[in-house]
Amino acid sequence: MIRPIMKSTLILSRPSAPATAQDASVAQDLLDTFAANRQGCVGMAANMIGVLKRIIVVDYEGEALLMYNPVIESSSNPYETEEGCLSLEGLRPATRYRNIAVLYEDENFSPRKRTFSGYTAQIIQHEMDHCDGVVI
Repeated sequence: MIRPIMKSTLILSRPSAPATAQDASVAQDLLDTFAANRQGCVGMAANMIGVLKRIIVVDYEGEALLMYNPVIESSSNPYETEEGCLSLEGLRPATRYRNIAVLYEDENFSPRKRTFSGYTAQIIQHEMDHCDGVVI
């Protein structure tokens, strides 16, 4: 189901709880909402659809990559940038890392570890900030 995009900084600033297999319907709603907003969006976190769970979806080489409970294990090469957000107006400064290693659970809740770089790494970091209640 496509859900409305959350604009309330009160909700967006609250940290999200770990996701479980019972949150599969939330993940599907997130994927549906992401697909409906693809023209102006490269990633989403569940709190952007009003659900405080640690679930993100990012554009990875043109495909939607779903991650439950992502954690950055390591990062390198920091840089400063400005980012926009579908939930907020304008651009905001952010420190990001060019290379990250992420531990997460896939759509079957199987543990995964992958490395990402460049713009994909930036998107993941932005969405993980959402999970932590960091308003970008």
